[in-house]
Parts: sequence; C-alpha cells; structure tokens
Amino acid sequence: MRLLRIVPDDTKFDFMRFRRISFPVSAMLSIAAILLYFLHGLNFGIDFIGGTLMEVQTKAGPADLAQMRGTISGLRLGDFQLQQFGAPNDVLIRISEQPGGDAAQQAAVQKVRNAFGDSVDYRRVEVVGPSVSTELLSYGTIGLVLAIGAILIYLWFRFEWQFALGAMIANVHDLVLTVGFMSLTRVDFDLTSIAALLTILGYSLNDTVVIYDRIREMLRRYKRMSMPDLLNASINATLSRSIVTHLTVSLSLLALLLFGGQAIRSFTATMMFGVVLVGTYTSVFIASPILIYLGVGRTRLGEPEEAEAPPTAPGMLPTPPPPTPSRPSPPRQRARSRR
Repeated sequence: MRLLRIVPDDTKFDFMRFRRISFPVSAMLSIAAILLYFLHGLNFGIDFIGGTLMEVQTKAGPADLAQMRGTISGLRLGDFQLQQFGAPNDVLIRISEQPGGDAAQQAAVQKVRNAFGDSVDYRRVEVVGPSVSTELLSYGTIGLVLAIGAILIYLWFRFEWQFALGAMIANVHDLVLTVGFMSLTRVDFDLTSIAALLTILGYSLNDTVVIYDRIREMLRRYKRMSMPDLLNASINATLSRSIVTHLTVSLSLLALLLFGGQAIRSFTATMMFGVVLVGTYTSVFIASPILIYLGVGRTRLGEPEEAEAPPTAPGMLPTPPPPTPSRPSPPRQRARSRR
C-alpha cells in the first residue's frame, strides 16, 4: 500500500539563495516591531492592569451595544469598553480599575448587575486588583526570561556554540516579531499571551533542533560539500515532516480561533502568527543560513568523505561506489638454493 506523501522525497529547493533577502527583511521587521512596542505599546489585559472583566449574553436576541454603552456610561465607572464576540448576543465588558481597592471593584460589578438586571446572563466575571496585576506581570516576565535562559543552556550542551547562538537568535526573532504583531493588532496581552509566547519558544526550538540535527549529521558525512548545498539538502530532507506538522497545528489553531471564544482569543491569535507564520519562516530562512556567517563547516574542508552524494530523502542512504578492482600481484619467484 502506497503511503500518502504531501511533499515528494526528492525535492531540491534552493532555500539558501534567499538568505540575502530574508536577513534584511527580518532586520527591518524587527526594528519596526521594537518601535511599535515603545511608541504604540501593548494592550494590557485585566490580568496586568487591574480592573473588571464581565462576559454577558443577552436573552432577547442580538445585543444592542449602543444601548448597553449608554447604560454603563450612566453608572459613572470611568473608562470602559464593550466588545461583541462570537454570537451576536455575546458581549465582553471591560471596566477600568476603580479607586478604593477590591471593595470598589466589587461595588462596580454590583452596579452593572443592578443596571442590566435579568436581561442578560453573566457567563464570566473577573476582578483583578492592582497589587495582583503587578505581581502577575512581574512573574510572567521572570518566567519568560528564565525559559529563554534554560533554552540557551540546553542548546549549549546539545550542540556546538554556533548552533546554540543561531537558535537563540531565531527564537528572539520570533518573540520580537510576535510582540510587534500584538502591539499592531491590539490583541490583549494577558496571562494567556505569556503562555502563547512560551509555547512559540518551545515550538520554534523543536523545529530548529530537527533541522540542526540533520545538518550536524550531514556535516560529519560530507566533508567537501559546500555549506549552502549542505544546508539546502538538510532542509529538503526534513521538508515533508515540517509541512505536515505545521499543517496539523494550523488546522487546530484555526478551529480554536474561530470557535474557542473570547477567553482564549488572544492565545490563539498569537499562536497563529508566532507558530504558523513566523516560526516556519525563521527555522528555514534565519536559523539555518545564519550558520554560514557563524563559521560552521569551515574546518572540515579537505577531510575524507564518508559518502559521495547526499541522500535524496529522510532515511535513504546513497548507493556506495563500486569497489576498485585491485591489480593481481606478480607471482613470487622461488629463490634458487645455492649448492
């Protein structure tokens, strides 16, 4: 029975020829993402700035946002936001932090309940105080930094320092572009966003390590092959696995983004961008070609090779060359004994 193959085994795409384009493009996008972060900022959620989050569902058909906005405005609770999501009768209410501590926050929730009465169902109510939000933000940042440090230590022992440095540059590139995406689209930056960033780190690292393993294997086997050709052969050898993996993850995230609801909207949107778009691009066009500029493979030239041609597919080895026929040794002449 023939197996389903989305990508042929003998692909020979020249990925390395795009490295002179991918590096300047990535540099400009990274600078733009950093500028967006400092000038535009992030849309911090209730978890990090404090306040009240209420998810309600109207009972009498689609929600009238104008009427609901007028009702909440009459309560004089300060800044608030109304956002419709999912079904037409689902509304997300965000109320800024009230002066007076937790008691004032609970009082704001009660005012909203009294104003709407039994016309809506309260599906979710979250109240976060200022001290808790500051603590959550600091712990989330520390966790992210510790994760990056642990990944660097792992890569340092798993590969040579050039591979570790290349993988870390690729991971930081993923994080910077993802944060820029969140700043541009105003996706809520909350605890689920921290979880998304950590997941992107692990996923991108896994994809990079798979390609790096194949590169290191081929470095030991083909001593005289040029580095761009060797990188192209390594990426093509793992291309089928990468496409199938990314396709599966993309379908899962798309289902969560469309039907998962507002509670995980920031997580799935961040994952869709960081894993599907940035992670795939980074593993092929950033993490692999950067090894050329870090000097990988320069000391191996001139050493004897273990094979003549690179494998055309994962798990397939090149055909060994036919043995060279040896010349028959001349017959030995018997020494004449002297009498």
